[in-house]
Amino acid sequence: MHIFEDYYHNKVRLSFQDHPFSRAPGHVLVLTRYNQHWLLTKHPRRGIEFPGGKVEPGELPRDAASREVYEETGGVVSSLSYIGQYKVDGKQESIEKNIYYATVSVLEETDHYYETEGPVLFKDLPEKIKKDARFSFHMKDDVVQLSLRHIQMLFH
Repeated sequence: MHIFEDYYHNKVRLSFQDHPFSRAPGHVLVLTRYNQHWLLTKHPRRGIEFPGGKVEPGELPRDAASREVYEETGGVVSSLSYIGQYKVDGKQESIEKNIYYATVSVLEETDHYYETEGPVLFKDLPEKIKKDARFSFHMKDDVVQLSLRHIQMLFH
């Protein structure tokens, strides 16, 4: 278990165990690969980040992960693996998010990308991402960095 503060100084607990905080989390984060590149999206206010979002009522988190990747990037998920889960204890509420690792087989151009500006590809993520103003606050806490290391151990 990893415990740290996020960008807004909320307490974050991250685990790579099987659903340690919730069997039905309300959110998903998807670390996504396409053709040997990281596939991210650009949120108009927050900046560049991995796809993710809320699990809709009646939807399974795995299905939400694939849907969010498609809605935000046009990426068609070909494989999806549960990586871990984290819980953020915020000032008003707590949220739980499943973390997935996905590979995308096809990147389709769509008429709109919902609340984002569409796909952004990186061969390698910047080493100093925490100080890079192009990136969302979601990319600047230890969730993404630790999850990328975990993926590296599992899949490479």
